[in-house]
Amino acid sequence: MTGEWSLLWELPTWGLLLVAAGSIALLLALIIWGRIHAFLALVIVSVLTAIATGIPTSQLVTVLTTGFGGTLGSVALLVGLGAMLGRMLETSGGAKVLTDALINKFGEKRAPLALSLASLMMGFPIFFDAGLVVMLPIIFTVARRLGGSLLTYAFPAATAFSVMHIFVPPHPGPVAATGLLGADVGLVLVFGLIVAIPTWYVVGHLFGGYVGRKYNIAIPDILFGAQNDESGDKFKSSPKLGTVLFLLLLPLGLIFLNTGLNALATAGVVSLEDGWVQVLRLLGETPIALLITVVLAMWLLGWRTGKPGSLVETIVDSALGPVCSIILITGAGGMFGGVLRESGIGGAIADSLDSLGLPLILAGFVIAAIVRIAQGSATVALTTAAALVQPVILTSGYNPVQLAAVVLALAAGSVFAGHVNDSGFWLVSRFFGMDTQTTLKTWTVGQALVAVVGFVIALAIFLVASA
Repeated sequence: MTGEWSLLWELPTWGLLLVAAGSIALLLALIIWGRIHAFLALVIVSVLTAIATGIPTSQLVTVLTTGFGGTLGSVALLVGLGAMLGRMLETSGGAKVLTDALINKFGEKRAPLALSLASLMMGFPIFFDAGLVVMLPIIFTVARRLGGSLLTYAFPAATAFSVMHIFVPPHPGPVAATGLLGADVGLVLVFGLIVAIPTWYVVGHLFGGYVGRKYNIAIPDILFGAQNDESGDKFKSSPKLGTVLFLLLLPLGLIFLNTGLNALATAGVVSLEDGWVQVLRLLGETPIALLITVVLAMWLLGWRTGKPGSLVETIVDSALGPVCSIILITGAGGMFGGVLRESGIGGAIADSLDSLGLPLILAGFVIAAIVRIAQGSATVALTTAAALVQPVILTSGYNPVQLAAVVLALAAGSVFAGHVNDSGFWLVSRFFGMDTQTTLKTWTVGQALVAVVGFVIALAIFLVASA
């Protein structure tokens, strides 16, 4: 785009870095102290940054909408379809069916493991907040039946939802970073699971067992569950376990099929020009895979069980409202990235990183962690960090696996040490019946460990792919 016009003025490197630092500081100030919604704050800062760096007024709106629209193109479909699938599994009773089956399989002594496995599986399509709320009545029931601290059961399950939300598409953070950095969403999904599951084991299972023994948290008297609206009650059907597993594994299988065919084509085993390969690759594109799964869920959980089409439509529609804010925030993060790219700030950051000798993957992790600690939102932290390193990534010549590893490293930084400015912190604190100090000692420390362990695994993937 810059080939069609010129900046009104050229700032030196130090000037561009100063504008970058000022724009981030202003963004944090607007969100933290000004209490301005992150979407509005990102738009305001994008406009001011564009003006400060000399982008012509005649091109300003074009730059803003190009960055915004480009990000939404890769985010909105995945987040919307994932939310629809999660809502249907939630309201139909599929979560409870899956959890009961796992507890029966693993036994009461391994109930925390069973709850965590259910949370990992449900965490693929369901966001952290919604997933935790769905699981809480089940967690409380199990804890009351077996005894002991609530954290023994709740902390591993909450961590399972957290790692899936942080590292695995179609959740908005990794999807937004994938789009901004030009990574392959299928590879990010595959390696996201490779990062998420060991991270859960270290933090959720091992550290979770420690906090469960150290902090004796009683089960709250009031059970916090999913909202009991009339349509949700009518949609309940207690689907068979096989149906729930099929709907959870289908999109994974289709996406893996796409990734596998790409790998086979690279190895020369198949040709991407073959018609059957093109059809299978299309079915494995993430939006198509999720669309197929959502339609099948509407049939298996709704129409086939005799539920009227109007009820199915209401349930699906109810999933979209809560994710609109997330979609807009990620789009605004892409807008901010577009301004940084067109203004030349990205090149200045690249020169500075080179002079410091700080590896790009580490720099991105640190940036995401700093923004996360400062303002609380993992989505804002991840999109901000991805926007800042985007210009460097686009000229780095990284292979697809390296790009996926960078996305996951930034995602790890975006969850570092969630504390009192994070809505998830208060969700855990209130639902678990913990005071602020105890929540800081347990959840905040656990989230810091998730970030560190996740980054170490992502870095290992990056180094292996670089060899």
